[in-house]
Amino acid sequence: MKTISTKDNLQILHEDNHIIVINKRAGDIVQGDKTGDKPLSDVVKEYLKEKYNKPREVFLGVIHRLDRPTTGIVVFAKTSKALTRLNESFKNRETKKIYWAVVKNSPPKSNDTLVHFLKRNPKNNTSKAHTKEVPDSKKASLEYRLFKKLDNYFGLEILLHTGRHHQIRAQLTAIGCPIKGDLKYGFDRSNSDGGIHLHARKLEIMHPVTKENLVFVAPTPNEVIWNAIIQ
Repeated sequence: MKTISTKDNLQILHEDNHIIVINKRAGDIVQGDKTGDKPLSDVVKEYLKEKYNKPREVFLGVIHRLDRPTTGIVVFAKTSKALTRLNESFKNRETKKIYWAVVKNSPPKSNDTLVHFLKRNPKNNTSKAHTKEVPDSKKASLEYRLFKKLDNYFGLEILLHTGRHHQIRAQLTAIGCPIKGDLKYGFDRSNSDGGIHLHARKLEIMHPVTKENLVFVAPTPNEVIWNAIIQ
């Protein structure tokens, strides 16, 4: 999977003196990793450098990440003050994160709270959801509600309580609802773009400087199944 975004096609949801909010595309990595692929953070830096005609290196702080095949809201800090305060806010779970997922099977209940203990496997970069605590596991919790039924798929809205590695993907698979396109977690075929139907739809945060309550909503990708979900 290759990175998709360039400074010319960034989907910017919000920008002010302290933060910039991007609607991430499938295939973008938020921060550089061992693949060596150009990360979204570098693309945003290039955009800021050109827009403001900055001769020197642009400051941009990475606060949180989305999995590479996932789409949706990513917030970056444009100042060190914003980075420090937002890091603290995310760490203390003072933010509200809403995701949308398209899954293969109908969930056992139309709405529920899922609590699992996730154990990460670094060898294949996955997490397994256990119903009971196991060594080196971390407690993971989320709420979901079924909000859309299609002929072959189901739309779920998810409120995260914790932010564990591959949490939504692992927990939904544990209840028999793998996300469309997610081969790593049990879906039977990949999506054509290499992404998965998991979208960081909505984020509520307090602005790190003005203290204003901000709510961001990211449009879903322009794609057949997503378009059917939002109709």
